[in-house]
Amino acid sequence: MDSLIRVRYAKAFFQTAKDKNMLGKFKTDIETVFDVCNNSPEFIYLLNSPVIKSSKKAELIESIFRSTVSQDTLKFLLLITQNKRETEIPGICRNFLELTRKDQNIKTATLVTANEIIPAVTERIKTIIEKELKARVELSTKINPDMIGGIILRVDDKQYDASVATQLKKIKQQLLNAEIK
Repeated sequence: MDSLIRVRYAKAFFQTAKDKNMLGKFKTDIETVFDVCNNSPEFIYLLNSPVIKSSKKAELIESIFRSTVSQDTLKFLLLITQNKRETEIPGICRNFLELTRKDQNIKTATLVTANEIIPAVTERIKTIIEKELKARVELSTKINPDMIGGIILRVDDKQYDASVATQLKKIKQQLLNAEIK
């Protein structure tokens, strides 16, 4: 459950992006910030540290993002920090991106396979999903070497499991049910 703070900040920035007709640019900026949040434990430590003053956090945030995001996005991050809500930045980013995807009819999908698949196959799968859902799809791929074979496809909160391991479990269950009868 997202906090009301995260939702309010995300909605306010989303509305600003729409009003300024800069949703694409702001989305790219927020993806950059969210990527730093997800891939830098040091940055999360900075945001969560009660020892570092908000003014120092603002300086560091400005130095980190000054050359990579727009001035509007930087001002937004500094406003969050000034209001002592910097610990909420990752959640605000996630909420903003969800609002943007919903507004632009973009679905997120993850394709999990045992081995790497060629880009042409990935593009074909993406095209099929887009046609089926009547939406744009942001498809990411993951490799799970523990899978025997097959695929697992997650689209938003739904999952289609066509992995060999799952098929074997189903066969095993059918055999056990047949023995019981």
